[in-house]
Parts: sequence; C-alpha cells; structure tokens
Amino acid sequence: MERTKLVEWKITQRDGRLYYNPLLNITEALIQNPWESCHASDLLELQNGDLLCCWFAGSTEGNGDISIAMSRLPAGKSTWTMPIMVTDDVNCSEQNPSLFLAPNGEIWMIYTAQQAKQPKDQSKFNLQYTAEIRRKRSKDNGNTWGDTEVMFHGPGTFCRQKIQVLSNGRWIFGTWICFADDTRNGSDIPVIWISDDQGSSWRSIDIPESKGRVHGNIIENEPGKLVVFFRSRFADYIYLSKSDDNGETWSVPVRTELPNNNSSISAIKLKSGSIGIIYNPVHFNEDVSKVVWPRQRCPIAIAISKDGGESFPWQRIVEMGEGFTGSINDCNNLRYEYPVMIQGKDSRMHAAYSWGTRRNIKYICLDESWVCGGK
Repeated sequence: MERTKLVEWKITQRDGRLYYNPLLNITEALIQNPWESCHASDLLELQNGDLLCCWFAGSTEGNGDISIAMSRLPAGKSTWTMPIMVTDDVNCSEQNPSLFLAPNGEIWMIYTAQQAKQPKDQSKFNLQYTAEIRRKRSKDNGNTWGDTEVMFHGPGTFCRQKIQVLSNGRWIFGTWICFADDTRNGSDIPVIWISDDQGSSWRSIDIPESKGRVHGNIIENEPGKLVVFFRSRFADYIYLSKSDDNGETWSVPVRTELPNNNSSISAIKLKSGSIGIIYNPVHFNEDVSKVVWPRQRCPIAIAISKDGGESFPWQRIVEMGEGFTGSINDCNNLRYEYPVMIQGKDSRMHAAYSWGTRRNIKYICLDESWVCGGK
C-alpha cells in the first residue's frame, strides 16, 4: 500500500512571524528572544490597532541584568518586531511589567524593581521583600518612554496585573506585599489600591484572611460589584473574593473549582459578559498551611464562566507542552507559564505566556466560541 503523504508541520520558527496551528485551529507566534531567559509577559492593544507585548528578560530572574523588554505587532502586519530593552537599572532586577492605557492616551508601563542578587548573597529564597513598584510613561504609542518614576515605595510591594477603570471612573489596582521571612513567600498579603483622581493619589484597602493570595485579577461584573481572582502560594486552587461597594470592602477569599500550581493567572471580563481565565490547570497540595513551589507549569488552559465566576464549565487546553501527564513523568514537560490575556476591539482574545522553560514568549489569538466548542 502506498504510504499516505502527510503535510509536515513543525514549530521551528522563533522569528516573531504569525503561523497557523492546525492542531488547535488558532494563530500563534514565537516572539524573538535574544536573551537567555524571558518571562512574565503582558499585552496591550493600542488605539491604532497595534499590539504591544512586554516582559522581563536577561540571564536569570533576580539578577541585575533583568530588565523590561518590548515588542510590537503593527496593525495589519504578520511579524512581531525584534524586542528592545526599555528599562536599564543595573542595580535592580526589574520584573512583572503590565501595560495600562490611560484615558488621556498615555501608556503606563508599571513594573517591580527589587535589589539585584549579588555573588555572595546569602538570602534563603529571593529578594522580593526589597521591591518597589515603578512606572514609565509613553505619549507616542510606546515608541519612546519617559523617565522612571516610583509609584509605590514598598518595601516588598509587588504587582503583576493591570490597573482597571471601573464604571464610576475609579481606578483600582491589585498588588501584594512580600516580607523578609523564611516562609518562601507564604506570608504575602494582597493590597488593593484605589484612586479617585486618575492616579494622582492612591489609598490602600486590605482583604481579610488573605495570606498567601497574590496576583489579584480584578473584574467588575456589574456597576460597583467586583470580584478578584487570586493565585495561591499553597499550590491548591484559584481563590475568589467579592466587593459590592466599588472595592471599599472585600469578602474572605474562597477557593474556586479551578486548580492552581502557585503560578500566575490572568482573568478578564469579556464583551459577552463572560469571565475568561487563562491558567495552568493543575494543583499539587490541599494543605493551605504549606507553601508549595512545584516545578511543573504545564499545560495552559482557558476557562469560561457565564455566572460571574461561580463556575467554569467551559475549559480548553491552549498549550499541551510535551504531552506528559503521569504523576511520575509529567515533570518531563517544559514549563509553560505566567499567561496573560486581553480582548481586542474586534472581540478576538489575545494571549501570551512564557514558552519552553522561558526560551521565548509565545503569542496566540483565538475567540470565546473556540473555548466553548464552536467552530
């Protein structure tokens, strides 16, 4: 019998070009990475249709050469630009950038800066307890950036997600505080910052009984009624807290049905009214007094809720990794982690994440119906 001729498909290009993945029926790209490591990406759609992607890059997380890099996918084009560094503090490890489009058209790039590791550093875990939150602003769609400013001095103040603008005009920003102790970040506490003057001043709001809940993703389900989804330092589940007064007070976080492996998540409100979360759908612990840092960060999935975050019956894998699933061999997967997701003006969902144990940033494009089983 004549052997059937197959069309060869391989992910070999890491040049930023968009390609079609026939296995998943989505558009993808591997953004170029001239550095040893890249991690913690964020996305922003500009008013002219361009997409910006930023992340931190350099040798290894925590080192002084870790700075914020940025690439652009121009509207109507099919290739992400070669990334460039846009921060350069050699005394700090600059991490976890997010991009916020302010109402006046400025782009705020918000990120953390912590004391860089030294060759003789004897810290037990990391130096996140030295961090502050900084900002750079661009008035020309991200082509140039202004001076570095400090937004929150800390120490130990950390961030990951974007500023959100509520229906009443209030700005709200989820952060957390890291401490100099031996809990391996298990003592981190979330802090919500509120501004009623478009970022000129801020005041902080605490969340009760929330130790170990970080990376708060804030969503306004209805006017004044908010939810926030948290990563868990205990590698058990994603957690949910609610506010019915525009973020002034919050409920005690409770676990959702979605597993969490102590890795970052991204939750957004979709134009349909649904909530979408992109995350690693695995967990490794049930003991909420025990901090766990699993190596495994694979696969990546998107989950959809149509009841305000109470349940997530629609879920689909977007990154399968190497396909190992057993309790013994799943560690053979590379790491696919820290996903971020936005929705564009045309309702397409854009996502990015650290790919192949931080070798590249991967970009994907899909829509809500794809997650829910539509063609």
